[in-house]
Amino acid sequence: MGEIAEKHLVYCWIERAGAVLFLRRTPGTFLGGRWELPGGTVEPGEAPDSAAVREVREETGLAVRLTGERSTHTWMDVAGRAMRIHARVFEAVAPARDPVALDPREHVEFAWLTPTDAAGLDLGRHFRETLAT
Repeated sequence: MGEIAEKHLVYCWIERAGAVLFLRRTPGTFLGGRWELPGGTVEPGEAPDSAAVREVREETGLAVRLTGERSTHTWMDVAGRAMRIHARVFEAVAPARDPVALDPREHVEFAWLTPTDAAGLDLGRHFRETLAT
């Protein structure tokens, strides 16, 4: 049996006035149309916390400060590749007046939603589990 690759993903739970920032992926991209928390892939040699801050800045224009870790998740690649995915969701804060500026190559819409309202979105399992924590 071949070796299993490891992929590390990081996301941020950014809350303002009881609402959390969710992004909808651009149709035609991987998982297009689905909703997610801001985040992405940890690059080789990059610290997970630095990757989380970088990914949020790239996807939303927000400069976040991490305040803790909300959840961790592990699963095997959904496309059947010999790859184990590890995801960490950090809690983060962003300046209240800073606007969200999406990169349209990745996301087409954003919404500030309560966890209860977000439960009605088309979310991946790890995001749904994070809502429950």
